[in-house]
Amino acid sequence: MNKILPIEKRNAVLTTMAALLEPERENLKAINQQDLANYNGEDLAMEKRLLVDDAKVDGMILSMQQLASQEDPVGQVRFTFTHENGMKISNKTAAFGTILIIYESRPDVTVEAGGIAFKSGNKILLKGGKESLLSNQKIVSLWHQALESNGVATEWVEYLNYDRAQTQAFLEKPTQKVDLIVPRGGEKLIEFTKKFATCPVIVSGRGNNFVYVNQSADLKKAMDIIINGKTTNIGVCNALDKVVIDTKVPNWESFAKELVTELQKFNVEVLGDSAFAKATQVPEIENEAIWYEEFLNYKIVIGVVNSDEEAIAKINKYCGGHSASIITEVADDAQVFMENVDAASVYHNASTRFTDGGQFGLGGELAISTDKLHQRGPIGLQHLVTNKWYVYGDGQIR
Repeated sequence: MNKILPIEKRNAVLTTMAALLEPERENLKAINQQDLANYNGEDLAMEKRLLVDDAKVDGMILSMQQLASQEDPVGQVRFTFTHENGMKISNKTAAFGTILIIYESRPDVTVEAGGIAFKSGNKILLKGGKESLLSNQKIVSLWHQALESNGVATEWVEYLNYDRAQTQAFLEKPTQKVDLIVPRGGEKLIEFTKKFATCPVIVSGRGNNFVYVNQSADLKKAMDIIINGKTTNIGVCNALDKVVIDTKVPNWESFAKELVTELQKFNVEVLGDSAFAKATQVPEIENEAIWYEEFLNYKIVIGVVNSDEEAIAKINKYCGGHSASIITEVADDAQVFMENVDAASVYHNASTRFTDGGQFGLGGELAISTDKLHQRGPIGLQHLVTNKWYVYGDGQIR
């Protein structure tokens, strides 16, 4: 296990990394263009995640600066107790040790995940996708520069340039101790990791997020929230895929038609259940299994329900456990919905697009967990720790 670096040293590395990214901005964008040129373009969402533009570089720099300014998540006292025999007992946060993150196409993760893991006292193994190899290698070279210039070993941030077979071999028989694995990507990647991993895995799961338009909804808010959730960025796990509307919404059919018109302005393919399709003339879904799907595309499924209970049951059956939002002006209805929907993030009158470590005040995230152990939702700096017990005695025996 690596000896934990003092917090001053960890912060200095992050500050250096932020400073290195600015002069390398144009260089990094040019290298990323090579990755984009090599990519076959078969997956629009993947291509969007692969791109490094000025906004992405700004985000990388900001995440390093924010992380450097946050307090040390390691050594935080969570519980204290004095035993009747005089022993002093405390429980404190502790680094995991080594964390492996497996991810696809997002060079910004190489910065953000590396930073979050390093700040929380962990060594990080980065296993990026082949489509972003050149961008990732460039970013890791900057990490190594930031570490070396602060007198820290480069092994704290390591890139695993493995193909699928090598990754499987490493998962089954790691060549170094790995304490936690976080797969961040599609369902195939998650299944693959869980199947072969020999240490704990936190699943950064799929989205398939829902908006429910309750009978007392402000329909202007509903419209804006649905359009925002579906159209601003289709390639992310907090994007919107499903909408359910209460048939008790006044003139729900006219709202439905207006919603379809607005979505179609953004070239969104709209499918409906039988009642919605009949009311709006959109194509009807071929089978119910589509309610389980995450689209990561300009596609949405809309249906109707007859009560809040029916909406909650439908969402709990089909959603990915990520995010769900209720649009209503009745606070009690919102509270019942939020308490009973089984998702990592539940919203009242807001877009699911906010499920994000930076937006939730965590200064970025390693991933968004749809598991219930060890952390749910955005995994920030303060969640990348485990804990241990410190017991101070003076010869006590039991």
